[in-house]
Amino acid sequence: MIPGAAATIAALRAAGRRVAFLSNKPLQTRGDYAAKLTRLGIPTSADEVISSSLVLARHLRTLDPGAPVFVIGEPPLITELQTHGFEVRTHHHVRWVVIAFDRTFDYAKLNTALQAVRAGARLIATNPDRTCPTEDGEIPDCAGMIAAVEAVTGATVEVIVGKPSPIILETALARLAVPAADAVMVGDRIETDIVMGKRGGLATVLVLSGITRADDPRIAEVAPDAVVRSIGELMEP
Repeated sequence: MIPGAAATIAALRAAGRRVAFLSNKPLQTRGDYAAKLTRLGIPTSADEVISSSLVLARHLRTLDPGAPVFVIGEPPLITELQTHGFEVRTHHHVRWVVIAFDRTFDYAKLNTALQAVRAGARLIATNPDRTCPTEDGEIPDCAGMIAAVEAVTGATVEVIVGKPSPIILETALARLAVPAADAVMVGDRIETDIVMGKRGGLATVLVLSGITRADDPRIAEVAPDAVVRSIGELMEP
């Protein structure tokens, strides 16, 4: 837990503010993320978590409900797609190839994606992140899987639903039931969190407790409304 995070969220809620937690990471279910936050000291329901897996499943359902899909991704994403009525297949006879952060990505999956695209399948992805921070440093994220599939197929991913896409932002604002002008985006990544907030008309707060360093030249370029060391400073006068 970031020091002060639990107290800040509690203060926001006590003041009547609505809170949603946005994540590009499709490696766990919304229930898993809510349980983790609760365990760490921030009581959270699954409905308060907006994940790229949920947003992709909902968006694809508007494009092609019940379509057969091949998934480059892990079990929680597959479950989310199945819950939303999609037929997840392990071969290339599909209408969509869904690409996500996948720590089991291998040659066989890449080949299936290639054959699927050659047979007419379209591409959609969860998030554009190049790396994912871990305790041991950064590891490859979804951008690596996207690049590999696009490189061998010559096709382009049609939609990436995660931050900074307006699709995930629209889902979050609908959950909060507020217009963009009444919302604030707090995050540690300039290229996803802050850019999305700026484009969407939200106030933006960059926290320096994550991936972005204080000397990053993009801070001046993108110009978030506030820059703080961590979310623990959010309620300070």
